[in-house]
Amino acid sequence: MHDSDSLGIVSPQRMHFDSPLSLRSGAVLDSFELTYETYGELNPAKSNAVLICHALSGSHHVAGVYADNPKSTGWWNNMIGPGKPIDTRRFFVIGINNLGGCHGSTGPISINSKTGKRYGPDFPLVTTGDWAETYARFADRLGIDCFAAVIGGSLGGMSALQLALDAPERVRHTIVIAAAAKLTAQNIAFNDVARQAILTDPDFYGGDYYSHGTFPRRGLRLARMLGHITYLSDDSMASKFGRELRNGTFAFNFGVEFQIESYLRYQGDKFADQFDANTYLLMTKALDYFDPAQDCDGDLQAAFARAQADFLVLSFSSDWRFSPERSRTIVKALVASKRNVSYAEIPSSHGHDSFLMKDDYYHQLMRAYMHNISI
Repeated sequence: MHDSDSLGIVSPQRMHFDSPLSLRSGAVLDSFELTYETYGELNPAKSNAVLICHALSGSHHVAGVYADNPKSTGWWNNMIGPGKPIDTRRFFVIGINNLGGCHGSTGPISINSKTGKRYGPDFPLVTTGDWAETYARFADRLGIDCFAAVIGGSLGGMSALQLALDAPERVRHTIVIAAAAKLTAQNIAFNDVARQAILTDPDFYGGDYYSHGTFPRRGLRLARMLGHITYLSDDSMASKFGRELRNGTFAFNFGVEFQIESYLRYQGDKFADQFDANTYLLMTKALDYFDPAQDCDGDLQAAFARAQADFLVLSFSSDWRFSPERSRTIVKALVASKRNVSYAEIPSSHGHDSFLMKDDYYHQLMRAYMHNISI
């Protein structure tokens, strides 16, 4: 059995919610939909559900492949499936496209029933707190009182942490990977430059590019190129590309000369073909706003005091976007809050993207922790 097809064919589903959702911004959505996928079977006690929270550019398609596209492997397929660290023979695994997303859940590209047009720039800003509320409503619909585990990397790790704080009785284990308790000024700066690339694109039209028949492709492409640089480490870029020239000699122009330039432009183009610019703006703002200590006068220990879950926190040695120091800050606050917490800093040369990679030590840690979760 090949790794890519160990879960086989999967299909997305949609869940509609008619009750209003009051957002942290003060806006209210009268109704909304969540697109999701599930893998494995929910046990009779409904005690084996594992929620996977996606990162900025992720989606509900976490594992398996789609019948109409054999290349459409889920973004965490190496982690989830029969016999894999998150074992679908044991756990009922759920991937949800966050509210505000562009992969089926209600977001800027969705039709606003009040206007008959796409929401576009009228779609309100959303936070990890808003997502936590939608996760709880989703669980209610399936009769899941408490998740065996909630897991996420990067922004997904923050979403997992948020649910453990907002609905502590609903989470038994929280796995926070390559994340932070809040963004540094440098990270906020990166996000703002990425947003400015989109906002200043002539094809953006204040976010209403849908009705103008345009798309801020140049801006989104630049935003992704910038982001991608921060997801890699200097060492990984050096070993993969170095200063290698595409044609072996300088061309003395502003075209693509170095292999790293070619790679970044390819990544930017690919992303711009499959993601919505308004969603990218929303997701980066959700990152910026995340700060559970804010409501506790900056006291992270006090913020974490309401958590009831056990925690596994993982970081990667070469991740400079969300450095190990940021994870240790989370761990220290959890320990001070008398939570059960395990921590590991994983040696890796892949930078922030390490959490997506198949690394033996990383996967062994995940496998061991998941194996010890009682269901």
